[in-house]
Amino acid sequence: MFFNFDILALLLLIPASYATQPYSTWMSDSFMTRGVTADRHYANAVLYRGFELAYNKSGNATYYNYIKSQVDQFVDPAGNLGGNYSTSLFSLDDLRIGPNLLFLYQSTQDARYKTAAGQLRAQLDRQPRTPRGGFWHRSPDYPNQMWLDGIYMAEPFYAQWNQLFDASNVTAWDDIILQFDLIEEHCRNKTSNLLVHGYDESKVAVWADPVTGAAPHVWDRALGWYFMALIDVLDHFPESHSGYAKLLGYMDSLAVGVKAAQDAAGGWWLVMDAPYPGMKGNYIESSATAMFTFSFLKAIRLGYIDSATYLETAQKAYGLMTTKFVAQNGTNSTLNWEGTVVVGSLGSNATFEYYIGIKVDENDFKGAGPFIYASYEIELLDL
Repeated sequence: MFFNFDILALLLLIPASYATQPYSTWMSDSFMTRGVTADRHYANAVLYRGFELAYNKSGNATYYNYIKSQVDQFVDPAGNLGGNYSTSLFSLDDLRIGPNLLFLYQSTQDARYKTAAGQLRAQLDRQPRTPRGGFWHRSPDYPNQMWLDGIYMAEPFYAQWNQLFDASNVTAWDDIILQFDLIEEHCRNKTSNLLVHGYDESKVAVWADPVTGAAPHVWDRALGWYFMALIDVLDHFPESHSGYAKLLGYMDSLAVGVKAAQDAAGGWWLVMDAPYPGMKGNYIESSATAMFTFSFLKAIRLGYIDSATYLETAQKAYGLMTTKFVAQNGTNSTLNWEGTVVVGSLGSNATFEYYIGIKVDENDFKGAGPFIYASYEIELLDL
């Protein structure tokens, strides 16, 4: 018998528990056992997406029914969004629940889910924009600011809606590409291939570079949102559009930068730009580590990036997560998720001290959800 010793070495990075109980369902079961308060908040949407993947992997309708029961608590029989959703407020975070609504619409053909998603799509027609056409991250709080976070909140939903209901709308496809183009122009460091947290087109924010408007630091989770956005938008974007190749190029360059930034232990630092990795107060953060791992694995599976170049990077990160950030707490054999920073906002002074001063939380949906995504991808590997 012949063995592929490279693959064998990678398998050794995965704890033995993985072989008997897949983490995609184990982590999902753990959150469902503890209970999730139904909400249309973007963090809930991120976790619900994890349950969706657990359902896709296992075929167990328990996951599907849990998502539906949660969403039905804030979508009324007429398809109106509850949970204090307002058509007069403009936050891109509100759009993250859109893919969950479209998932339920596609599986049930119940028009109320399409109606609710349509309210979010209509928000984009009213969302304030920078002079060059970029969506404000939130109005009125962050005028003329684009954040990497907002790209993930809005663009995958925008693209999925177009694919399902408005595929011939070239203007809309162009608009999606414009959002990425503006972020790339203002936030990409062409030496490190990483992107800073966001930019202010008006250059008046306390943190804005006077020439570019860019924020000063690469915050890991913002970059994780952006990496996932690039991968997920490609699920829906037409290959015939010239922007498709552009998105692939952005993603490929980012993959190079994120791989180079990986710590020797396998994770990624909260503040990623030099000279801050390894500096006192900085730490390996779990949500971005999960997001990067998922992004590498999905991009490998879909043939966007080379397995020989990136698989070991992803496997090493996954092994770190299962030993450092996954904790079995012993109560009903549930898992806890550790090490996720609660928030990072450009509504701050955006200094290194600001980022490292934010507390770390347990069982944060923004980290556990992407860990489930990464686990789903690991479990699809044909090893």
